[in-house]
Amino acid sequence: MLVCDHKKPPPSDQLHSDTPNGAPVKNPSQNVPPVTRPAGRFRYRRAAWDLFGYTRVSTAAQSLDGQIDALVGAGADERWIVRETGSGRRDDRPELTALLEQLRGGDTLVVVRLDRLGRSAAHLAGLVRDLDERGVTLRSLTEALDTATPAGRFVVHVLAAMAQMEADLIRERTLDGLAAARARGRVGGRPRVMTQEKIAAARSALDDGQPLASVARVLGVSESSIRRHVPRTTDVSAAV
Repeated sequence: MLVCDHKKPPPSDQLHSDTPNGAPVKNPSQNVPPVTRPAGRFRYRRAAWDLFGYTRVSTAAQSLDGQIDALVGAGADERWIVRETGSGRRDDRPELTALLEQLRGGDTLVVVRLDRLGRSAAHLAGLVRDLDERGVTLRSLTEALDTATPAGRFVVHVLAAMAQMEADLIRERTLDGLAAARARGRVGGRPRVMTQEKIAAARSALDDGQPLASVARVLGVSESSIRRHVPRTTDVSAAV
C-alpha cells in the first residue's frame, strides 16, 4: 500500500527563509519606513534618534577629522554631524544657523568643545540659554557638560554670570580709558581732517581769490571739507 507523507506547510513568514532551523525572516515587503519629521531647511533628513553634532575649524587648511571621530565615539551618527569652516568670531555661520533653527525640544546637540559654538562668553551664554529654554540638550565632550543634568544646568547659570561680568568689565575699562584720555586733553573719536591751521590757511587763500579746487589740493582735503569749515565759501573758478 502506498503511503503519502503529507507535511503541514510552513507559515508564510518562514517562506524563503535562509536562516538555520527555519528561523522566521521578516518579509521585506512588510518593512515599515522609520518615522521622520519634516526636514524644513535642514540639508539632511532628520534622524530617528535626534542626536546632532557640530564641528568647526577656522581655515580650510585645518582638518575636521579629529572632531568627527570624537563625536562618533560619543554616539553621534556621522550623517548627522554638521561641518563648517570659518572663524568663531564671525556672525555669519550659515551651517550653525541652519542647524540651530531646526533643533526642537528633545533634541541633543553635541560638540567637542564649547568654543566651537561661541565667539565669547556672552555669545555662548546666550546660545546655551536659548537651547535650554527650547528644551534642547547641549553636550560638550571636553568640558563634560550635559545640560540635561543638574550639574549641567548649574554651568548654564555660571556662564550667564560670567557673560554679565565680562560685559561689565568691558564697559568699566572703556569708561576708564575715556576719562584718562580726557584728563590728558585728548578727545576720543575720529581725528579731525581740518585743523585750525588748515582752516586759517584755507580762509586766507580763498580771500586772496584762489580757486577752491587748488586750495583743497594744496591742503590735502576735499572741497566739501573746506565748505563745511569755512562759511560762505565761493568757488572762484566756478563763478568765472
